[in-house]
Amino acid sequence: MSLDEYKPGTAFPGVIGRTVDQSEPAWPEPLRAREGAPNVLFIVLDDTGFGQLGCYGSPIETPNLDSLAANGLAYNNMHTTALCSPTRTCILTGRNHHSNGMACITEASTGYPGANGNIPFENGFLSEMLLQEGYNTYAIGKWHLTPADQISAAGPYERWPLGRGFERFYGFLGGETHQYYPELVYDNHQVEPPKTPEEGYHVTEDLVDKAISFIADAKQVAPNKPFFMYFCTGAMHAPHHVPKEWSDQYAGQFDDGWEAYREKTFARQKELGIAPPDAELSRHDPDVKPWDECSPEEQKLYARMMEVFAGFLSHTDHHIGRLLDFLKATGEFENTLIMVISDNGASSEGGPQGSVNENLFFNNVPESLEANLAALDELGGPNYFNHYAWGWTWAGNTPFRRWKRETYRGGISDPFIVHYPKGIEAKGEIRTQYAHAIDMVPTVLDLLDIDPPERVKGVTQSPIEGVSFAHTFEDPAVASKRHTQYFEMMGHRSIYHNGWRAVCPWPGPSFTESGGFFGDPISAEKLTELDANHWELYHVDEDFAENYNLAPRKHLSGLERVGEALGLIEETPEEAAHRAKLIELIAQWYVEAGKYNVLPVDGRGVARFAEERPQIAKDRTSYTFYPHTQSVPFNAGPRLLNRAHSITADVEIPEDGVEGALVSFGGTDGGYAFYVQDGKLQYVHNYVARDYLHVAATEALPTGRHELRYEFEVTGPPDIANGKGAPGRAQLYIDGKLVGQAEFPHTTPLSLGLTGGITVGADPGAPVAPFYKPPFEFTGEIYSLTFDVSGDVIQDDEAEMRMIMARQ
Repeated sequence: MSLDEYKPGTAFPGVIGRTVDQSEPAWPEPLRAREGAPNVLFIVLDDTGFGQLGCYGSPIETPNLDSLAANGLAYNNMHTTALCSPTRTCILTGRNHHSNGMACITEASTGYPGANGNIPFENGFLSEMLLQEGYNTYAIGKWHLTPADQISAAGPYERWPLGRGFERFYGFLGGETHQYYPELVYDNHQVEPPKTPEEGYHVTEDLVDKAISFIADAKQVAPNKPFFMYFCTGAMHAPHHVPKEWSDQYAGQFDDGWEAYREKTFARQKELGIAPPDAELSRHDPDVKPWDECSPEEQKLYARMMEVFAGFLSHTDHHIGRLLDFLKATGEFENTLIMVISDNGASSEGGPQGSVNENLFFNNVPESLEANLAALDELGGPNYFNHYAWGWTWAGNTPFRRWKRETYRGGISDPFIVHYPKGIEAKGEIRTQYAHAIDMVPTVLDLLDIDPPERVKGVTQSPIEGVSFAHTFEDPAVASKRHTQYFEMMGHRSIYHNGWRAVCPWPGPSFTESGGFFGDPISAEKLTELDANHWELYHVDEDFAENYNLAPRKHLSGLERVGEALGLIEETPEEAAHRAKLIELIAQWYVEAGKYNVLPVDGRGVARFAEERPQIAKDRTSYTFYPHTQSVPFNAGPRLLNRAHSITADVEIPEDGVEGALVSFGGTDGGYAFYVQDGKLQYVHNYVARDYLHVAATEALPTGRHELRYEFEVTGPPDIANGKGAPGRAQLYIDGKLVGQAEFPHTTPLSLGLTGGITVGADPGAPVAPFYKPPFEFTGEIYSLTFDVSGDVIQDDEAEMRMIMARQ
């Protein structure tokens, strides 16, 4: 029967109707985790050395982390990549950092496959894996895994936390933040801190508050649903910010210096079993000034810097304890797998004298003992971006040599704690098996009895490169499954294989011995020479702290080379074996380098920051911004350093006057602000908190609608190697009329500021200059604000001559 033949009251032949009472519903199956599946909590500390936690021998009090070790396992042979973002990619994906495109931090990406800063989607995150298994997933704190040009409101958001499998995020997207004035992101949008420093705000407390609330939000609805939380403190990265009472509790405890710290910590490490009984303390670092050669003023400063660091670490531990206490109170603690790790060794970015502003390091600006001493009483407070002297870095990595960014054990060997009461019977024991951060993901999957997914969001997954160490939990003597691991960080290379390590340090074993410094480039000829003569060999199964270089005849004199060639100097069987071992390890390093996209070898450091990189928008010479919008990160905005530029604001000035920032970027560590104060147009360039280069109008700002303009004309070349950006002429205009002018003898060469973004209509967070208080909101109306980097300059010769004459 066709529809044309159908008549009401007749039935279609062969059609049987069904009603609700004749049917059964077929709901989609809810995604639920396995019954009893544990929660997973990763706690990632920043820049925390092997010898800085109490349970690793330090005199610094960390009772909450110590309790995890006392009731769990502490590993003395865990390794990272020597730098933050690269290690974090390993922790979350189970793949090596070059496989993740993260040879260095995102701000120093170079565009090569292993260094472009874009983590491939075929390298799934643990959050993405566990989300498919019915877990809630949360990221808290430091992220630093999104390409620097992709962290603005324009996105794309696919490499933000919520794009990589985390359901909720609260923290900061960059590599560091001001602990009192953090640049917070909540899920996919920026937010301001809930309190000010004067009201008692500190970001560590805030992060723990959010971690607790995220867990509670879900558990009160679905108490049986497990969670994975990736909890990453801003601590212990600079700035070392902590309320004064925490630092004061360590007053006088470090007055005996860094050598004494090492000796006491090393002795305690042996007592705890963290260091083997036959281990030897590494040598005195040639770059570190002996404590007894420091002046009384230097000792006073350096000791206080360490007191602030110690207070910061104890403060961090205290708030981690609040999170642990919440898990205990809610009955979740026993069934939570906790792994605690630091992303690299202690940081030397404070330099030999320490720093009250870490941004000096990123701009090649030398430290000043006098300036640092002047800040002594305020260290740890919101006015400084402080970092301790690298003598404490060396001490913090006890018993190893060197530090962060280098692939000696001081840069790559880190504290690692595993705590899982319901799943691990062993308590308070040390584990010595070799492991790497890439092994954390496969270990978690092993414990949860989950196979690595073949696809994540439809993307076929690459093989996981780590191996599980879950078999070590109950057997302290079982062999490690990891036999080989390469390392490379900014040209500093090493490799581990079955108890041996080969290291090719760049620029050398120390800056003093090599005559070079961090960030020196490596030419093709130099790489060949390094491979021929500068690899070192250590039998770390017997030489815990890399004290005995077994590379044979590394530096033969001319006569010795002739003698060896003529057979007059014979190589012993032991030397021949060591030579063969070294050749084997060098060859193996290149095998691993080819396998994991390590090449080309790039020794550059801060110079990488200046490289041009693809942007979300096409390159242009004009950028227009608007008020009441999110801050624009440095890498997504106009490049102003060492070039002529202008800033033009279209504004309305009310009858009752106006003040506030038209636009600002940065904070106490560096930046700029174009603003109105005392009725006059002004501009300030914060040169790494060393100079405040300032220009002010000579006449009052009239009411009504006006075009306000700041212009910078370059008058000479930059001297980047010596920390000086291009000098220039700073000028202020109102409706095209020159109203202020000043000569800036230099500007910031490389990094305008480590925190903050371009903000129109305010200077939120840490203020760029001490001339005003944040948020310094503009009280008039801003219609738009435009940056121009075309190089066009307004010429007003008559007005300029008047100002020149007025200054005579």
